[in-house]
Amino acid sequence: MPKVHEEMGPTKILVIAAHPTMEQSRVNKRWLAELHGGPNQVTVQELYKAYPDYAINARAEQELIAQHDRIVLQFPIQWYSTPALLKQWLDDVFTTAWLFGAGGKAVAGKELVLAMSIGGDEASYQSGGLIGYTISELVRPLQAFANQIGMTFLPPYKFYGAVKASDGQIDNSARDYLGHITSSGLNPLIVRQRMLDEMMKQGSNPL
Repeated sequence: MPKVHEEMGPTKILVIAAHPTMEQSRVNKRWLAELHGGPNQVTVQELYKAYPDYAINARAEQELIAQHDRIVLQFPIQWYSTPALLKQWLDDVFTTAWLFGAGGKAVAGKELVLAMSIGGDEASYQSGGLIGYTISELVRPLQAFANQIGMTFLPPYKFYGAVKASDGQIDNSARDYLGHITSSGLNPLIVRQRMLDEMMKQGSNPL
């Protein structure tokens, strides 16, 4: 029986994994193996396995999201964006009627984390590099999306050099990935509140 990550407590995590050729993937397939052997608070939904015909069941996906606190989008960066089915999932599932109907709080307060495998090295994804843009800049639309619908956008997990990575590096990335998405310290608001609470206990004046 998998053990719940000690830092997370009751938080439930939903991983939406989107890779068009998951069985051929070295990195994302290894990540899934780590998730399936990890804490039982993590639920994995493989989009291309669930919807090979691209006919997404929006209602079922909405119900799945409602049952979880932290949503992780796991995908390879493809032409500086997400795979096509993940974009369709966002369009089909996050409808205006669902998000803003019945009180307008369908996902308000939930957390969103991106977990991305990137073929090139980190030096390419910076100003003056081969690509010229950082990954943070390229995924800015997803951050805007999260902000617009009331989700908290948390620091992403990024694995560069996926094309040439050794098996050992990929194994390490899988463990780091699981630790990243299950960490209670991932939310800076929670970390800040802990610091303030500790200061109050010690009678410190942060000002």
